[in-house]
Amino acid sequence: MIKRIQEWLSRKDRQEPVEISPDNIPRHVAIIMDGNGRWAKRRGMPRVVGHQNGMKAVKRATIAANDLGVEFLTLYAFSTENWTRPKDEVDFLMRLPVEFLAIELDELIEKNVQVRVMGNTEALPSHTRKAMEEAVARTLSNTGLILNFALNYGGRKEIEDCMRALGKDIQAGILSPEEITSELIDNRLSSSGLPDPDLLIRTSGEMRLSNFMLWQIAYSEFWFTDAYWPEFDKTHLMQAVAEYQRRTRRYGGLK
Repeated sequence: MIKRIQEWLSRKDRQEPVEISPDNIPRHVAIIMDGNGRWAKRRGMPRVVGHQNGMKAVKRATIAANDLGVEFLTLYAFSTENWTRPKDEVDFLMRLPVEFLAIELDELIEKNVQVRVMGNTEALPSHTRKAMEEAVARTLSNTGLILNFALNYGGRKEIEDCMRALGKDIQAGILSPEEITSELIDNRLSSSGLPDPDLLIRTSGEMRLSNFMLWQIAYSEFWFTDAYWPEFDKTHLMQAVAEYQRRTRRYGGLK
């Protein structure tokens, strides 16, 4: 009985799909994909099984976002802090993009999805970097949903790199401090070319940002779910969008 109650509690936000308006779909949805390991542990399985099932959720989320008319989907795939995990787990995580793209890239191309990557890809293993570069190159001309992977990404590191680059420009006389604007910083971040996220989703019941898009989410709407990432599906995304549509975005002003 206790186990059944625990299962119900972990799925208490799973409901039938809700009605949403097609006129107020968030352009950019960002997701902190969390809970793979705990999902597996609750089922008595190794953490890597959770990561494998999390890969299936990536496909579901991408298709769901595309169907709803989301223009940009950013997925937090691997943070700069994740390198501190056990080597076997890190090695497995570095193979997942290779496996995912080998299986799904052709379908992403058919659906007109464009793949992008932000983060320090130079530090990735060669097989991971090669798979991502191939996906970016093969989908470059696609004009549909932009699927943006944050891979070896950290918000503080991103801002640090931006400030260092601006400092070098000032030192070289290319730029003056007075010329630094929010727009200029936007263009120097690894998310350059993408609008700021309208909606930030985090799974697994955790309520923190974990160093994700710290500059870009200044006015994003947040939505948290207790569902672990391997459980995430179109219903969850629709619930998040429905909640987004119930809110009034003021950007510090009044409406």
